[in-house]
Amino acid sequence: MARREGINPDAVYSREEVARLLGVSLSTVKRLISSGQLAASRPAGLRRVFIRGTSILQMLETTRINEEHRG
Repeated sequence: MARREGINPDAVYSREEVARLLGVSLSTVKRLISSGQLAASRPAGLRRVFIRGTSILQMLETTRINEEHRG
């Protein structure tokens, strides 16, 4: 898994922090979580959602678009 600048695989991020890191809206991050593309956890009794850096990197790796080079 490639390391992306600014995303620490061992860190835990909030949805807002992930949105900032990826340059997307909070609603996009929520959709990624709801669709299962981005793994997140919510401990019982808490509203806060936790997202590991490894989950972000994995999502980026598995959703990579392979561009075909034409020559």
